[in-house]
Amino acid sequence: MSGTVASPTTGRSATERGRRLRLAVEYLVLFYGAVAAFAWWDVPGGPVPELVLLGALAWWWLRRQPTFDRADLGRPAALRPALPAVLRLWTVAFVLAVVVVAVLTPERLFDLPRQQPVIWVAVVVLYPVLSVYPQELIFRAFLCHRYAPVFGRGGGLVAASAAAFGFAHIIFGSWLSVLLTLVGGVLFARRYLRTRSLLVVWVEHAAYGVLAFTVGLGAYFYHAAQ
Repeated sequence: MSGTVASPTTGRSATERGRRLRLAVEYLVLFYGAVAAFAWWDVPGGPVPELVLLGALAWWWLRRQPTFDRADLGRPAALRPALPAVLRLWTVAFVLAVVVVAVLTPERLFDLPRQQPVIWVAVVVLYPVLSVYPQELIFRAFLCHRYAPVFGRGGGLVAASAAAFGFAHIIFGSWLSVLLTLVGGVLFARRYLRTRSLLVVWVEHAAYGVLAFTVGLGAYFYHAAQ
């Protein structure tokens, strides 16, 4: 009697498909299920403590992966070549933001630096460290490395990173928060995959965050906006 014997290639393919399926489910649970639960429970105090903890865990996990290039966590040599493009786009965004706020809600234009300059300085100093860097560890470095087997390393991965990043901002209770961060997520994911530098996207993300808090859009990006 003769039987059918699975080839090693077939076995490896099945194993890889199973791994991709498990990673896809994990991605959905972590970046949508857990975020939705956080938003539903309305955890007091905002997400910064959780971001710091999760960012530290992402950093620890990435450092332990033999397939992850640790240089991607910095790569300062990539910053100078990227800065002209980053600054050009940021300047356009700044002008547009000022015009939109001035037309639609003029009372909010530069409200934080005008009315609460000490808090504005604290935001400029602390926000990049306590919020932006953990986010970039989670939504760019960790997500792009761990889920590349599911989404590939091109447009699919950019979309997955941007969608998760945008959805995370439902905790602020505003569709505008989600929309703006979805667009920002596309920009940051593409920049990270192009430069392979978390430093570059950290600087870029921080610049847009400070822009938002400065021109009068900060209400859409802190927990009390709900």
